[in-house]
Amino acid sequence: MFKIGDYVVYGIDGVCRVGAVGPITMMNGETTEKPYYTLVPVYAEGSTVYSPVSNQKVVMRKILTREETNDLIKDIPGMKPLDVPDEKSREKVYKSAIQSCDCRELVRLIKTVYFRKEHRLSRGKKSTAVDEKYYHAAEDQLYGELAIPLQIDRSKVREYIAESVGDPVENPDEQ
Repeated sequence: MFKIGDYVVYGIDGVCRVGAVGPITMMNGETTEKPYYTLVPVYAEGSTVYSPVSNQKVVMRKILTREETNDLIKDIPGMKPLDVPDEKSREKVYKSAIQSCDCRELVRLIKTVYFRKEHRLSRGKKSTAVDEKYYHAAEDQLYGELAIPLQIDRSKVREYIAESVGDPVENPDEQ
């Protein structure tokens, strides 16, 4: 169970701070019997999310610690892009990586789209809308989480990673 003040990743809502734990009062004035987490999204000012403590439908986990974050960053150069068997399944693979809320899968998604974009540009083609959509979603989710333990603004996370390990999306197959 999470405690008040904990930072958690809550599905695609991203990083939230636990504001309260317990029954909530509904709009009709009734109080729930089940305990809920009252979550305050860190990057969506003025928003609140209510989730039953017993919820099993949405991924909810503590954010990475500073040590886990630094370990993840050290591992980035060796991480392989996602395996996308064919174009028909591309969006399904991307969506699965996003929904996993797993930082390693997000890094792999970012690398996949980056390499695909570079390849397409070298052939005179533009990046696809699907690639751009999931690339930005993965960056937002990943950098939003890593910014908390690193104690930096999320807009500085990519730069921090690049300074720590070089180009964060360097292709390990080309080394």
